[in-house]
Amino acid sequence: MPDFHQVRRKIQKDALRANSDRDEAFVQVIRSIPKGKVSTYGKIAAAAGYPLYHRAVAKLLRTELSAVLPWHRVVGAGGQIKLRFDAEEEQRLRLKMEGVTFNGKLIDMDKHEHELRSWEAFE
Repeated sequence: MPDFHQVRRKIQKDALRANSDRDEAFVQVIRSIPKGKVSTYGKIAAAAGYPLYHRAVAKLLRTELSAVLPWHRVVGAGGQIKLRFDAEEEQRLRLKMEGVTFNGKLIDMDKHEHELRSWEAFE
């Protein structure tokens, strides 16, 4: 029986492979996040039917698709902006313009976390 670390490495490796069906599922979930709300990489992956594929969500958002997606509504667990430097400031500004509030550096997830529908709702 494979151990936890073997399974984790397999998922991480698979997340780096191109998969248009998986990416389209992520796109649908990301587009469902309304203005003034956010969700996390992990919850987007799970809602799309790919739990544990949070890195694949991040990889997708680093592509040219980010120009047409509300990428700024995707944050790290606990409401942390994971981007750095100018990108972090741009994400914070975009969220504030949509009415998202912060507690220090963290987004107020109690107020602004979007309740995602499961991937089954997209069938």
